[in-house]
Amino acid sequence: MPVDAPGRPPSHCVCYVPGMDSYRRARRFHRLMRRTAAMRPMTRLYSVIQQPLDDLVYRLSGGRTTASSWLAGVEITMLTCTGAKTRQPRTLPVLGLPEGQDMIIIASNFGRPRHPAWYHNLRANPRATIVVGGVRREVVAHELHGAERERGYERGEEIFPGFTHYRRWASHRLIPVFRLTPPP
Repeated sequence: MPVDAPGRPPSHCVCYVPGMDSYRRARRFHRLMRRTAAMRPMTRLYSVIQQPLDDLVYRLSGGRTTASSWLAGVEITMLTCTGAKTRQPRTLPVLGLPEGQDMIIIASNFGRPRHPAWYHNLRANPRATIVVGGVRREVVAHELHGAERERGYERGEEIFPGFTHYRRWASHRLIPVFRLTPPP
């Protein structure tokens, strides 16, 4: 992603995160953490501990960061959507990929056989709220298809190599990709 000046976000971008440009440009420790998250044994562990750990660090930091943000150098988006069946608000950490005013999220579910619950929630109720870097925004989710979906997925692979493995592990299903946009 282009930058207007060193250390400054592009003027057109609300969600730019330094270091989120690509896996190759991430710090060595962050690359190591991202690489281990793409290994099956670690993926199983992370799939169990990530949400509770991110929630804890998010609360303790006053909504400024998550464990995943700190350890892997990625911007975790706190997504609040309405439960498809319960109609109750559900908040969880997801990897958000900034794209101008929008955010791309990928429903990989760590390469598991099924879509994550939030996928079904967003399909049933596309209006949601995200918090990125302490800034809360209302959004509407649009599932991407075809070439646009593939571009979004490839963007995820540039930042987090685990998505390449998740695609292979979940080859029996097409991993959904959403674009979160400000409401009209």
